[in-house]
Parts: sequence; structure tokens; C-alpha cells
Amino acid sequence: MITEIAPAPERVAAEPARPGKKRRAWDEVPRWQIYVPLTIYLLFTLIPFYWILLFALRPAGSTSLVPWPMTFEHFEKVWTERGFGTYFTNSVYVGLATLVLTTVVALAGGYALARFDFRLKRGFMLALLCSQFVPGALLLVPLFQIFAKLQMINSLGSVVIAETVFQLPLSMILISGFIRNVPYSLEEAAWVDGCNRMTGFRIVVLPLLRPGLIAVGSFAFVHAWNHFLFALMFLSDQGKQTIPVGLNTLMSSDSVDLGALAAGGIIAAVPVVIVFAFIQKWLITGFSAGAVKG
Repeated sequence: MITEIAPAPERVAAEPARPGKKRRAWDEVPRWQIYVPLTIYLLFTLIPFYWILLFALRPAGSTSLVPWPMTFEHFEKVWTERGFGTYFTNSVYVGLATLVLTTVVALAGGYALARFDFRLKRGFMLALLCSQFVPGALLLVPLFQIFAKLQMINSLGSVVIAETVFQLPLSMILISGFIRNVPYSLEEAAWVDGCNRMTGFRIVVLPLLRPGLIAVGSFAFVHAWNHFLFALMFLSDQGKQTIPVGLNTLMSSDSVDLGALAAGGIIAAVPVVIVFAFIQKWLITGFSAGAVKG
């Protein structure tokens, strides 16, 4: 064994060092090749946000490239005169209701897909995947007919149900992946200790699914918050419309109030930014955990 190991240090020691010249590994990338593309991407991303802030904070008719003197008249206008206070409340209701309903139903369906074997299970999973290729516009006619018979047109509940139906396939697939990552032996140990399936799931499995549930719930909330089509088609009363539809009312064929539109866009974006700022860690952990097994 000694004779086999001895040549290694000799080969390393025999290799001459070149003074004054740094050695670089083949896989090392120069820093400028990283920072230059990131800087370009950062400018490409931040300049539109600055432009929106500029129109929202500078006085009407100003052409300055700096929002000074700063004014909040555009925010007051859209919040009071254009009804964005009502739109904001409706969007919060639709987003939170979609979050809760999607998470609860997807949790039950994902557990069944992860823990039970039944006939046509592979076909059902394939159908869930294929449903992601169906655009939401194709669901408008059947959903409108169903809601009309249920007398739910011009109701926020119709938008919540439509958003939940649209979000369920992907949410169910993700949660089933999260549950597969939880060892089945943990549930079996809970059953041995006297817990039934529901109690064992609540005590053992559910706390371990927190990152996945936060990821799925946040994705459902953001989609419901930003979705325009269902709210436009199912809500005709202006007092029940959501923020995306409200932003559309600020644009007309004759003129566009850029200051009010920019202020409305900031009002629509701030809640989403706050949500992602608080759940960023859980969101990344959840999606990476669900992608391990499918």
C-alpha cells in the first residue's frame, strides 16, 4: 500500500510553480462575465419600475426625470375618485378565498395521489398535467353557463370558484410531491401509538408540509390577485370588480391618465411584493422540495 501512495506527492512536488502568474481552474469564470450580464439585467428590470414611480409621484404635466416636488395626488385620485379602495378590498377577498379553497382541496387530493393506489391513477395524473395546456379562455363559456344556472353571475364567489378550478391541477401535483417526500413510516408510527389516519396526518405530516403549503397558497393568491379574464367576464357591477379590471378602466380610446395608471399599478403591485418578501424563504424551499419526487 505504501508503494501505491508514494508516487502522488512526488508528482505534485515535481510540478514546477510559475511565479508571478496566477493559476486559474478551468471551471472558474471571470467576475466580469458574471457582473456585466447581471448589471444589464438589473437595469432592464429596474428602469420600468423607476419610470412607473416617476409618473406616479411627479405632478401632472411635469416632464422632469426626477419626481420632485413629490406629490401623492395620483394615489388619492385613484383610491377615492376611481374606486380603487373597493377594488382593493374585492381583490383581497378573492385572493384569500382562492388561497384557502385551493390549499384545502389540493391537500386532500394530493394526499390521495401520494398515499393511495387506485385504478387509472396514472391516467388521472396525466389528465392533470394535460389540463395545464388548456388556456383559461376555453373555460369561460362552460363556467359562465354553470354560474348562470346557479345564479352566481356578478358574484365574487364565481370568480373564487373559477380561480380555484384553474389552480387545482398544478397545486394538487405539487402537494402530492411534497407528501411523497415525507416518510410513510412516520405515519405508521403514529398509527401504532393509537392515532387514526386523520389525527396522524394532522400531527405528523401536516407540520412538515408547511413550506409546500406556503408555496402553493402564495402561488394561488398571486394568480388570483393578478388574473383579469374571470373578473372581467363574471362581474358586471363596478362595485364588485377587482384591481386588474379597475386598471383597465383607467385606459380609454381617447386618452390615458398616465399618472393615475402608474399609481394604480403600484397599488396593485405592492401587496404581491410584500407577500413575496415575507415568504421568499418558504417559497424556494417548498418548490424545491416538491420537485424532488413527482
